[in-house]
Amino acid sequence: MTRPYDAQPGLARLAKRVRGRRSCDLPALFALTDPARTPDPIAYARALTPGTGLVYRHYGAADRFETALTLARIADDFGLLLFVSGDVRLADRVDAHGIHWPERMLGAAASRRMRGDRRPFTASAHSAAAAQRARLAGIDAVFYSTVFASKSATAGRPRGLFAAAALAQSVEIPLFPLGGVNARTGRRLCGLGFAGFACVGALSDD
Repeated sequence: MTRPYDAQPGLARLAKRVRGRRSCDLPALFALTDPARTPDPIAYARALTPGTGLVYRHYGAADRFETALTLARIADDFGLLLFVSGDVRLADRVDAHGIHWPERMLGAAASRRMRGDRRPFTASAHSAAAAQRARLAGIDAVFYSTVFASKSATAGRPRGLFAAAALAQSVEIPLFPLGGVNARTGRRLCGLGFAGFACVGALSDD
């Protein structure tokens, strides 16, 4: 029986090549769920390469708790690092390894950090100013998007590799390109100061 998703272990190796010798305690490869593009997040998670970061972001799903709890168990069994996006209460309930914060929630992330939450935090950033705000909020790494052309309905116009690389080399926070990253475009990220990369389609439907 063919699995519904192909984890493509080569992508995990490529992400490590992109990181090179840069120091970062987080996985080099992050896989993000998406309600439209990964309709079965459990099957998606089971196909991932051990050591991958998994960001669960099925906002508003009626079965979010049950799914997140199953993902937490899979993460423990498969050696993944589970992040819950934009829902601190859910992250707490399932004992997620980390929390991912949409850019609009950077203030909440800072408050959570000040209250003593020491779990890894990642955040979305769509500009240099947002990346700096994330660093000041106690975020451990940012996902910068959109770098390449993406199939995501909310991706918008690509910001381009040059802008992403310039930002990665200027901000004091690990940066993961997101948007249109796959086995082909990922090779273009090597040697540019990125901490790895994050993707959806390369691990699901591309």
